[in-house]
Amino acid sequence: SELIKPYLGSKYKVTEVPKSLIFYMSKHSGPVNEIQWCPVREQSHMLLSASMDKTVKVWDAVDTGCCLKTYSCHSCAVRAAQWSSCGRRILSGGFDSMLHLTDVETGKQIFSSKTEFRISALKFHPTESNVFICGGFSPEVKAWDLRTSKVLRVYKAAVQQTLDILFLPEGREFLTSTDAVSRDSADRTIVAWDFQSAAKISNQIFHERYTCPSLTLHPKESVFVAQTNGNYMALFSAQRPYRINKKKRYEGHKVEGFAVGCEFSPDGTLLVTGSSDGKVFFYNYHTSRIIRTLSAHKEACVSAIFHPVLPSLLATCDWAGEIKIWQ
Repeated sequence: SELIKPYLGSKYKVTEVPKSLIFYMSKHSGPVNEIQWCPVREQSHMLLSASMDKTVKVWDAVDTGCCLKTYSCHSCAVRAAQWSSCGRRILSGGFDSMLHLTDVETGKQIFSSKTEFRISALKFHPTESNVFICGGFSPEVKAWDLRTSKVLRVYKAAVQQTLDILFLPEGREFLTSTDAVSRDSADRTIVAWDFQSAAKISNQIFHERYTCPSLTLHPKESVFVAQTNGNYMALFSAQRPYRINKKKRYEGHKVEGFAVGCEFSPDGTLLVTGSSDGKVFFYNYHTSRIIRTLSAHKEACVSAIFHPVLPSLLATCDWAGEIKIWQ
């Protein structure tokens, strides 16, 4: 992309809150569950989207707003999809219990495997590019190795469903958020795991009786944020014992049972989240105050993500199948 080239050599500038709509991209016939910019900076004009309409799409979301390719390897809703670190493959998991690794250019499956459960969360290991973790409607979370197409490790959580997975820096530990809230206890909502030994480090991280549909890591500081169904985001230390910061709470948006994602801007100054009323909320990370809201969608906005290179470009998606690009 010619638009990205001038930014590749320079340091990321301060993130600005986008004001205007550049592209309105609507080719999905069902809710969009996940969007992700390509992690390879030179190819970061490409945006991946996974939808309930059983497809994964790749878009040129910087120059043209056009859909470049559609991948239809799943027979049910695609709940989770991730770029590989090289930007040439896409890992996807769906409600058909299938895992697929697809070659972006040819559309062929490099790896496919059936799991025993419907998949709702996938994450590549931050330093081992052939390893990923997968969870879903099962008490177990599994680590896979793409080189052998086999399960490396099983993490047993005694919960109903894994909602999200977050690797902590260096990948020695990871967190899972789970649908495990009961009337008498709120433990096991967020579980910390040792990646190598598969041992549980802690299940006493979050004590409120809310599930956390998504987790996100700060790009520079050792903290992470959990989106909660209590209509607020909670801040935690990313170091053991992962204490909650009781002084900061990011509230004002609505979650209301949707899997609303949240993310930091690349410079770490802003925290952005969708909202079930279709808005996007921008919070000052340090003060936890709302800086601005954007009326982005008519249906629930489930994801809002800043571009990794261009300082104020934002992609959003919603429950009606729409994707929008803002600047």
